[in-house]
Amino acid sequence: MSSKPTESRDIERNAAKVATVAQPDTLTPADRYQELFVAVQSGRVFPDSKIFVDCAPLQDPEDILDAYRARKSAPGFDLAAFVHAHFRPEHPPTSRYVSDPERTLAEHIDYLWDVLTRQPREHPVRSSLLPLPNPYVVPGGRFGEMYYWDSYFAMLGLAGSGRLDLMRSMADNFAYLIDTYGHVPNGNRSYYLSRSQPPVFALMTELFEAHGICQALRYLPRLRKEYAFWMQGADELRRNEMHRHCVRMDDGALLNRYWDDRDTPREESYREDVGTAAQGRRPVHEVYRELRAGAASGWDFSSRWCDDDGGLPTIRTTSILPVDLNSFLHKLEAQISQLAAASGDDASAIEFSRRAYARRQAIDRWLWSEAAGAYLDYDCRHGCQRERLFASTATPLFVGIASRSQAQRVAEAVRSRLLEDGGVGTSERVSGEQWDQPNGWAPLQWMTICGLADSGEGLLSREIRRRWLTTVSSHFRRERKLVEKYALQLPPEGAHGGGGGEYPLQDGFGWTNGVTGRLLRDGAHPEVASLGTE
Repeated sequence: MSSKPTESRDIERNAAKVATVAQPDTLTPADRYQELFVAVQSGRVFPDSKIFVDCAPLQDPEDILDAYRARKSAPGFDLAAFVHAHFRPEHPPTSRYVSDPERTLAEHIDYLWDVLTRQPREHPVRSSLLPLPNPYVVPGGRFGEMYYWDSYFAMLGLAGSGRLDLMRSMADNFAYLIDTYGHVPNGNRSYYLSRSQPPVFALMTELFEAHGICQALRYLPRLRKEYAFWMQGADELRRNEMHRHCVRMDDGALLNRYWDDRDTPREESYREDVGTAAQGRRPVHEVYRELRAGAASGWDFSSRWCDDDGGLPTIRTTSILPVDLNSFLHKLEAQISQLAAASGDDASAIEFSRRAYARRQAIDRWLWSEAAGAYLDYDCRHGCQRERLFASTATPLFVGIASRSQAQRVAEAVRSRLLEDGGVGTSERVSGEQWDQPNGWAPLQWMTICGLADSGEGLLSREIRRRWLTTVSSHFRRERKLVEKYALQLPPEGAHGGGGGEYPLQDGFGWTNGVTGRLLRDGAHPEVASLGTE
């Protein structure tokens, strides 16, 4: 059975829908507005660097730039007044939502999906917002666009809430992005096109099929396109060479790293990146590339990507081979093999089965630490595994490639080194970055809980689930909202939202809603199930 005719029909249908959506600027804000962009971001016209790159221009962008160049040297020129006369801030979007104190946590989550849904027909003209064919769910707060790996964890909750309509729309949106750009961008903004995020589309396709939305086979061509994006240049690599996302090890094994094709400050964090690069002695473009690659990881930012004795200015993401990225790519290879076999393409099924097996062997060779009893990132610069443990150590369990003995060792490491009062910790270090102590994140809870449960470590899995739901529900009882991340220490008054990083704590929040909602519905233990009724 071939998926090609279905793919062609999908492409035509999505293209027809997108043709009715306001088209974005063909350039990113930095490329379009040039010295005006630098002046706005450097001059703090807006308190958050992301606001300007999300603005809607009120006239043709070329005319705005021409007007700026003509007026900027005039006596008394007011940059802020000029910007507000020529742009309309779209972020954060206006919302009249007020949490109903009578709703339970589970009911609150069900209700929030419509609040977090955006309509492509409402996209402004010539902004940075990339068009999509269908409605989509955003994380919330300052994040007013669809994000890649966030969306998988939101989909878990959409399924639990019975919102298969939104899941179906999101499925076609991701297929459209891969068809159009060859990969899923970090988010549907022009300034995100140079990078992706953790590749979880294979996990999405399983979810679509499990909930009767469509057969996973329908998306086989897109899975292969995404794989080509992540593996571009791999076949030409010799031992100890790197190219974009790919690294050839000295034994010939192939592993992957995070990468961004640009080496300029992130447009949505321009002022922050310039400040970070100025603190070190390295070439600034090298730092910018590393910051961008860190953003591609989804862990933006963490001591995970930095020198052990330094902060963010020492970031070197591209020299680190991450446990979670390579686990997700194993899942992608295995999924392509399985679906190719179902389509009758035996040659591809055999080839991708071979690739999945080779990656599993490479993960065991380079990322498994017998001494630590855990999966650890590999440091290409120093030629050794990194010693610190991160919650990503559970990802091989989540995708089913850990042996029983490895799973037991990982469970012991998680229990002794990462388990906190409020769930599984992100790391072992307090760094001031948000993907470190004391914060806990919904996607890491989900992958750890599921990975442990599927590997026979049900007791620890249930304990982490109970602790996380206690965290979210205690904060909800006091604040009547869910947030992006949580501090995992639980004081007497209940949990608090997490801190650190480049921006304030965000309300919403897509993946917290998705994971928490799913855990509430899946919780067989009465103590867990009752949390959603409070």
